[in-house]
Amino acid sequence: MTTKLEGGDWIRGITIRQPWATCILAGKSTENRPGNWPWRGWVLLHAGKAKPDPAVLREPLVATAIRGRELHRGAVIGVARLIDCHPDRGPEHCTSPWAQRDVHHLILADVLELPLPVTATGALPAWKPTQDLVAQVLQQLPDLRP
Repeated sequence: MTTKLEGGDWIRGITIRQPWATCILAGKSTENRPGNWPWRGWVLLHAGKAKPDPAVLREPLVATAIRGRELHRGAVIGVARLIDCHPDRGPEHCTSPWAQRDVHHLILADVLELPLPVTATGALPAWKPTQDLVAQVLQQLPDLRP
């Protein structure tokens, strides 16, 4: 028997500034945050509305990741599984080139890009999406389930 889960009972939203949100779609598996995140499971990847810093767009790691991609803002652009969150333990423990020092690292896996961005309003830190928003995402990713 399958239990119907409402809205964000099985999924959360995470708002990420551009270009970092698009970098996740291109393979960035470590998202840097100031504090610990207890949530584990699926997250909607929401690109924040803020305009990206032009200097960041020229950083080689970022420029390579976003080349040829549109930087959508104010929309859910994908989903991923949040599988871990740990404080920075130095480059010998977290070898990702995206990992920053003295923050917590959210480790993402199974990233799926939406064919069409879904306009949405995010929040900080993690937020519970509405049933309607989840339905719009599942329409594009029908095999995604809790």
